[in-house]
Amino acid sequence: MRAANLMCPRGTHLQSLIARSRHGRIPQSRSFATPTFNNSNPRIPPYLKLVKNYERVKEVLGKGTALTLAEKILYSHLDNAEESLLTNTNGGRNIRGTANLKLKPDRVAMQDASAQMALLQFMTCNLPSTAIPASIHCDHLIVGERGAQSDLESGIKMNQEVFDFLESAAKKYGIEFWPPGAGIIHQSVLENYAAPGLMMLGTDSHTPNAGGLSTIAIGVGGADAVEALVGAPWELKAPRILGVELKGKLSGWASPKDVILNLAGQLTVRGGTGFIIEYFGPGVDTLSCTGMATVTNMGAEVGATTSIFPFKPAHVRYLEATHRHDVAAEAKKFSDIVQLKADADAKYDEVITIDLSQLEPHVNGPFTPDLSTPLSQFKQTVKEENWPEKLSAGLIGSCTNSSYEDMTRVEGMVRDAMEAGLKPASDFYITPGSDQIRETLRRDGPLDTFKEAGGTVLSNACGPCIGQWKRHDRVEKGTPNAIFTSYNRNFRGRNDGNPDTMNFLASPEIVTAMAFAGTTTFNPMTDSLPTPSGKEFRFNPPSGLEIPSKPFEVAREEFRPLTQAPDPSVAVAISPTSERLALLEPFDPFPASELSGLRVLVKVTGKCTTDTISAAGPWLKYKGHLPNISENTLNTAINAETGEVNAAYDLDGSKHTIPELGKRWREAQQPWLVVAEHNYGEGSAREHAALQPRYLGARIVLAKSFARIHETNLKKQGVVPLTFADEADYDKIGAGDEVSTVGLYEMLLNGGKGDVALKVKKHKTGEEVLIKTKHAVSKDQAGFILAGSALNLLSKRQ
Repeated sequence: MRAANLMCPRGTHLQSLIARSRHGRIPQSRSFATPTFNNSNPRIPPYLKLVKNYERVKEVLGKGTALTLAEKILYSHLDNAEESLLTNTNGGRNIRGTANLKLKPDRVAMQDASAQMALLQFMTCNLPSTAIPASIHCDHLIVGERGAQSDLESGIKMNQEVFDFLESAAKKYGIEFWPPGAGIIHQSVLENYAAPGLMMLGTDSHTPNAGGLSTIAIGVGGADAVEALVGAPWELKAPRILGVELKGKLSGWASPKDVILNLAGQLTVRGGTGFIIEYFGPGVDTLSCTGMATVTNMGAEVGATTSIFPFKPAHVRYLEATHRHDVAAEAKKFSDIVQLKADADAKYDEVITIDLSQLEPHVNGPFTPDLSTPLSQFKQTVKEENWPEKLSAGLIGSCTNSSYEDMTRVEGMVRDAMEAGLKPASDFYITPGSDQIRETLRRDGPLDTFKEAGGTVLSNACGPCIGQWKRHDRVEKGTPNAIFTSYNRNFRGRNDGNPDTMNFLASPEIVTAMAFAGTTTFNPMTDSLPTPSGKEFRFNPPSGLEIPSKPFEVAREEFRPLTQAPDPSVAVAISPTSERLALLEPFDPFPASELSGLRVLVKVTGKCTTDTISAAGPWLKYKGHLPNISENTLNTAINAETGEVNAAYDLDGSKHTIPELGKRWREAQQPWLVVAEHNYGEGSAREHAALQPRYLGARIVLAKSFARIHETNLKKQGVVPLTFADEADYDKIGAGDEVSTVGLYEMLLNGGKGDVALKVKKHKTGEEVLIKTKHAVSKDQAGFILAGSALNLLSKRQ
C-alpha cells in the first residue's frame, strides 16, 4: 500500500526544531510589560507568548498599522513574522492574497474518521508525543437509527477495532481521547477548548464553528494536522478579509441560522474562497456565543478559510457557564492588550451588510447549501419546482444547531403544540451535540418534552448529518422525498445514500414547525394547523434561553475525556489482518522529468464534492485502510461525455466503474488525471479525496476551479492541481486522451515559479492541442510534490 509517509530520524532539521521549541531556545522578540498570565490550565491559550508575538508583528509592520481581528490572531501565530509578512509583499503592503504565512497553531482536534489516517501518518515520525495539545473525538462512526443507547451500543460493537486503535494511540502520544457518545467534535471543542485569541486546526471542514468564540479555527486534511502535531510550521496563503456588518436585532422567527443561510445565498458555495469572514457591527452584540458559532460553522459552505466574531460579553457568559472562569479571566487580560476586534482604521477587502431586524427565516436547498429561499416565498417555490410537498422527516441538532438556546426555543414550540393536542406529523429526530448538552437538557426538562412528543433522541454523534442514518420509513432508494434539517450540508445522497432525498436546511425552529405540519409548504409565520378539538393552532414566535440559569451539567463519567501523559510502553492496536486499518508506505517521488503518457481517466461534469470523490456513510469504516476505501473513488461522479454516473471507459472501449478503471490502470502502472468543472472538492476536509486518487495513480487534477482545502490536500499528497487558463478549453480534452506536461517540472524546480501547459493528444483522432493552465503552487508545496508528498519531504530534511 502506498500513502503519505513521515520519517523523522534524529538529527533532521525537523527534530532540531521540535527540540529547540520544547526547550524554549527559539529566539523571542523583546516584550513590553504585560500582566501575569495564568498557565496552570493547559486549555488556556499561551497568551503571554501571543502578546510577545503580536508586539513583534507591530514592529515589523509599523506600530500604526491597522489590522482586522483575523489578522491580529493569525499574525500572532507566525513562526517568523519578518519572513512571512515581508517576503514578496512590497514591504508588507500587499500581504493579503500574496504572502505565504507560516503559522504555529496552538492545538489540533481530530474526529474519528479522519484521525485514523492522520495518526497512521504521525506514527511513522517516531516521536514520543505531539508537539502541541491535541484531541480525538469519536463522533462519526455511530449510525442513527433507533435511539441513543441502542445506537451507541451497536456503534461501539461495530467499530470497536477502530476505537481501540484511536484510544491506544491517544495513550501512547498523550492525546486527549473523547469516547464514542461524548459528543460531536465541534460542540466539544466549543465547550472545552475554543478560547478568544486561540488558533487551532481541525481535521473537519466545520472546525470554524469555534470562530463563534473568537477563535481562528481552520479545517484541514490529515497531512496538515500532522505538520502541526510534529511542531513544524503550517503554511497558509494569507487570506483576504470579507467583513460582514450586522445591524439591528433578530426578532420573531429569525435566528442566527438565517444569517448564514442568507449569506450563503449571496456568496454561493465559491464566494468565500480565499477569504476569512469577519463579523462586526452593533448587531454582533445581540447574538449569543452559540448563535455566533452556528454562523461560523456554516462559513465552510461558502468556501471561506474560516469565520470569526470579535470578543464580546456573551463569550464571557458562555465560558463561565461551561466552567471556564479561568479562561474568561485570562482572555479579558489578553484582549485588554491586543483588543480582540478590528482596529478602527482596519480595511476589509469587501463588506456585506445584513440588517438583522429585517431578516426573515430562510430555507436552503435542495442538493446545495447556497440555494437560498426566504420562507415567505418557499411554498410557491416548492410548487414551481415540483419538489415534494410531503415531509418525510425533520431532524434537529447536530454540530450546527444543538445549543441550549436552540433546544429551549424548540421545546417551547413542542410544548405548546402538545398542549393543543398535536404530535409531529413526520418522523422527528433530535441530536444533542454533546453529553454536557444532553445532561443539561435532561436536568432542565427539554429532553423529556421531546420524547413525550414522540421524537427520537439520537446519540451525541454526527449520525444522519454525515450519512450515518438507517431509515425505517420505507422510503426506498431512488424515491424522491423531502426532509428538513438544521444541519449544515445537503449534497445529493449525503444523509441517507438516496440521491433523490432532498434535504432542505433551516433553523431548528422552522424544521420543528415543518415536522408538526408534515408538509414542506407550511409557513409557521402565517399558517395554522387543525387540532383534534377542531380548533386552529398557531405557533407563537419561539423564545429560549441563551444559557441555563445554572451552569451546564458536566458530562456523565463514561463520556468524559481520557487525559494522560504520553506512555511509550503502550502498543498501538493494529491487527496485521485488519480490514479496517493498515499501515502506510510512502508515495513515489515526482520523476526527474516532465510527466508524459498520462491518460484522462474520466471527465466529470457538475458538482464534484469530496462526498463525490470519497463517499462517507458506510464507507467511513474503511477510513484507516487506504486500499479498501479507494474502491469508492469518484463513484458518484457524472461522466461528462455520457451522462452516466460512475462510468468510465478503457482505451479498448470496455466499460468499468470509475474506481475499477483506476485500479486497473494502477496495476498496469498507467498514470492518469481527472478533468472537472468548478469548485472541485468542495465540502468536507477529508484528505481521502486526495489520498485515494493518488493511491490509484492520479498525478494531476485539471479543473475550472478548486475548493481551498481540497486543493491543498492534493498538493500535500503529491497531486498537481491545475486550472484552465481559458475555461473553454474544458471542451478540448476528454476521457482517454494522452497528456504530457510542458513546464511543470521546471516550475516545481523553481519553487512554484513558471507557467505550465498540457500537450493533449486526442485518443480517437490523434489530433494534438495545447492547453494553457494556471496553478497556485508555493515554494514549499513544490517541494511536497517533488518529494511525492509533504510528509516524504519532512522525512528528508536535514
